[in-house]
Amino acid sequence: MLAIVIPYYKIPFFEETLRSLANQTDKRFTVYIGDDASPDDPTELLQQFSDQFSWQYHRFETNMGGTSLVRQWDRCTDLINDEEWLMILGDDDVLSENTIASWYHNYEQFKDKTNVVKFASKIIFQETARISDPFQHPVWEKATESFFKKTKALTRSSLSEYIFTKKAYDTYGFYDYPLAWYSDDRAWIDFSEQKDIYTINESFVFIRFSEMNISGRQDNTVLKKKAKEQFFGDFILSKLALFPKKERLALLLTYEVAIKDQRKLVFKEWLQLGKHYARNFTPLSFLKLIRRFFISTFKK
Repeated sequence: MLAIVIPYYKIPFFEETLRSLANQTDKRFTVYIGDDASPDDPTELLQQFSDQFSWQYHRFETNMGGTSLVRQWDRCTDLINDEEWLMILGDDDVLSENTIASWYHNYEQFKDKTNVVKFASKIIFQETARISDPFQHPVWEKATESFFKKTKALTRSSLSEYIFTKKAYDTYGFYDYPLAWYSDDRAWIDFSEQKDIYTINESFVFIRFSEMNISGRQDNTVLKKKAKEQFFGDFILSKLALFPKKERLALLLTYEVAIKDQRKLVFKEWLQLGKHYARNFTPLSFLKLIRRFFISTFKK
């Protein structure tokens, strides 16, 4: 029923990931490991876990993640058999020992009611060896509500802490943004199909934050900003109707700022924003938009 897909490339913390799988109190899952032509062969390490849980390993001869993480996720997901639910687990992330058991324990609560299940999470700050307090969530929550709270830094979210249906994945897939930044955020809104996300708060996925992974690195800021502009411009603007009016206005401003973080807006973009502000009209927000337009256009 459940597949855990690991797009493998980095070995430093991979043993911790595998050990967390070996320590699961419920072993009703199969792990599919897709090696992205890594220079670090994990097969010797994997043999240490040969009889501790079900796993399959495949090495790809060409590296894909260096140009498209989403395409690497896709070809790893193609490795699974007939499982109906899947998790994409980072090669440096860790599950609490009751994660899978809690998923099966709660299964009847969300069966046929959702396409997306989320776990509570904790952050491992690798450089300081500190673990954060838990990030927990409402048991039932709209994907749009969760996403909006994330834009306001009121919550957090990353790929590894979700389990989703293979059917939803086959229908929508992951959109290929630079660095796959925002690809998962888009997926949860798509995959959920306007059904609430179900959260399991009694177990945790530990998300590692280090200079070795995309979230922790500082040399990829330009690509992250580009992905943010694309995501808000081509997806969130098309989904504004799913958000309350006040949140729509906040998201429009976020999109505007995402562009300004890279360059000045062109007239076509101001016009597009103006149309959205007109559809979601409030006198103050519209006047502020006009003011920003004139300042940006005529500022020397």
